Amino acid sequence: MKLDEILQKIEPIDESFRKKAMERNDNLLMPLRAMGRLHEISEQLAAIYRTLKPKMEKGAVFVMAGDHGVVEEGVSSFPQEVTGLMFNAFLNDLATVSVLGKLEGLDIILADIGSKFDPSNIKNFKNEFVAKKVVSGTRNFTREPAMTKEEAIRSIEAGIEITLKYIKKKKLDVVITGEMGIGNTTPSAAIGAVITGSRVEDMTGKGAGLNIEGVKRKIDVIKRGIEIHKPDPEDPIDILSKVGGAEIGAIAGIILAAAYSKIPAIIDGFISTAGALLAYKLNSDARGYMIAGHCSEEPGHIRMLNYLNIKPILNLNMRLGEGTGAVLALPIVKQAANMISNVATFEEAGIPK
Repeated sequence: MKLDEILQKIEPIDESFRKKAMERNDNLLMPLRAMGRLHEISEQLAAIYRTLKPKMEKGAVFVMAGDHGVVEEGVSSFPQEVTGLMFNAFLNDLATVSVLGKLEGLDIILADIGSKFDPSNIKNFKNEFVAKKVVSGTRNFTREPAMTKEEAIRSIEAGIEITLKYIKKKKLDVVITGEMGIGNTTPSAAIGAVITGSRVEDMTGKGAGLNIEGVKRKIDVIKRGIEIHKPDPEDPIDILSKVGGAEIGAIAGIILAAAYSKIPAIIDGFISTAGALLAYKLNSDARGYMIAGHCSEEPGHIRMLNYLNIKPILNLNMRLGEGTGAVLALPIVKQAANMISNVATFEEAGIPK
């Protein structure tokens, strides 16, 4: 499905069901709204699924992979080759998100959207792998745009296509965003700074473990990229092409596909939320389908979430990515659905209020 087509077909969540869910929550067999934020989550789920008995039976983590030319500027503490080397770990339940996800009964789907890795080297694997390479690594955005506009659009469309395929094939009713890409906190910070209007210094952190000097260098690199290309804050394709990453575009595609399919997308950390910002700027109705799994230690993440006006479920001082924070939040989201679906009201229980 082409990007323009899906953007036209996304419908907002149904606020009438949110209202009905609020009324039911206010009458559940407990002190008024005694389960705190679970009530808010359950009401959002009711509006997404268009039912007062939402249930989440089948989910998947989509790990979108890509490499970044800007790594040449010394913005990562790990070499670029690690992106490809991690493929085996994701596909054979050795990586953190694979281990956590399997415990929750999730499918793990790794998609190569923009890595420099040769996927023909992959021989044996337990999980799903999709080769949908748009670029073999983005270009160094301190010298030239990271991608062409056509490549940026194709990266989003790749995320849409892959997600819609597995929603249909696996009968998914919830999707989780994940990623792998050495250096990808740098384009994510650039996207965040441009869209939210935050200072680059406030948006940029240590990523996978930079020291103080490394963070300063990273800030300078992002500032240079933004100054050279001057991405338009109101044009998400312009931003993605100039200072973004292929896997970040694909994450936007995951979210748009979920919104089109009327199912929730649980958003992971900093990189995933950069994708969420792009999805929101492409179609603001997509925000209603987003659930923020957690708030990461990257300083810009909370600024992104505040811009989107969505609250993270967890805050566990995590900064791994991969989809791990969103996977950990999933049981809470499921329990929110379980609560509104199965806890009786005072009237149903025959107990005076």
